[in-house]
Amino acid sequence: MTDKKPSPSQKALAWMPLAVMAVIAVMDVSAGPGVGLLPLVSLGPAFAGLVGGWRRTALIGVLALLLCVALGLYNGLFAERRGYTAMASVAGVTGVGIAAAVMRSRREAELASVRSIAEVAQRVLLRPVPLTAGPLQLAVSYTSAVAEARIGGDLYEVVASPHGVRVIVGDVQGKGLAAVETAAVVLGAFREAAYDEPDLVGLGERVERSVARELQGERFVTAILAEIRGDQDVVLLNYGHPAPLLVRRDGSAEFPEPPAYALPLGLSAHGADGPRPYRVPFTPGQQLLLYTDGVTEARDQDGRFYPLAERTQLLKEPDVHRALEALREDLVRHAGGPPGDDAAMLLLRYHAHGTGDTGQDTGPAR
Repeated sequence: MTDKKPSPSQKALAWMPLAVMAVIAVMDVSAGPGVGLLPLVSLGPAFAGLVGGWRRTALIGVLALLLCVALGLYNGLFAERRGYTAMASVAGVTGVGIAAAVMRSRREAELASVRSIAEVAQRVLLRPVPLTAGPLQLAVSYTSAVAEARIGGDLYEVVASPHGVRVIVGDVQGKGLAAVETAAVVLGAFREAAYDEPDLVGLGERVERSVARELQGERFVTAILAEIRGDQDVVLLNYGHPAPLLVRRDGSAEFPEPPAYALPLGLSAHGADGPRPYRVPFTPGQQLLLYTDGVTEARDQDGRFYPLAERTQLLKEPDVHRALEALREDLVRHAGGPPGDDAAMLLLRYHAHGTGDTGQDTGPAR
């Protein structure tokens, strides 16, 4: 693996300390000793401490001291205190710059370690979906609301079980580690029950019981479960989640709504009836997009929501992963950056002949 080449801005910052000292030297020689520019040589190690490592900062500091001595001798400043004062200024700033560089290097190392741990946590929590499952081609995308974040409260999973291909996409109420822990509970319960439960309602009830045991107060998880058995239908079970987007072969689209919306997972104690499963025709050539509300609620600078139904042409790309990546990039452009909430998307494309699982994807797009 090769290192990235420094960008033009990084190169400019690297040369800035030397450029600053050169400009000050020229100005000092031109203006003469009466102006008193010599202490400004300390700007060199000051800039070096902001953008470089401690070794480079120390080297720039030594060069600044040598330059200070040369200019001081040239201007005859060591016959009085001004020359020594300038040297003390350069030495002091160099010391502070070295300390700043060391502290910054430590913080960067800690951040790199945290990112590495977050990557591992993501691989465990949000595992790569299979490239194919039964008659389906699959692609997944996860766009975090925080530019440096790796995982959050949105979740997805695909399980090729003896009872068909089973899918879940959900959104945990709240943020932070508590939301991640809840997402882990939901995914763990789904992965286990997807193999055991013969029908989708039983699967949903097991996930609901697991979530209800873990959540406290008014916290909840909206989720949609889907089951595809190869009979050119998809069975959906909606726990207060946005309806999926069904894209037909001719490019037309609809959002199949449930017969009645149910409460999200974790609110069964309120005594409401659970969701009722409903069937939607899902035939070869069609696509089903499951997503979280971070997609449809993403706003542009004028406050307009993302028009998902008007973007179905982006899914015409023959490669399912490129199609979903095009949709994700369009979402980011609409929001002018990361959306205000995490946005997960799972695209299911029904192809003519299922060949079973053939491998693992490289993970969600970002």
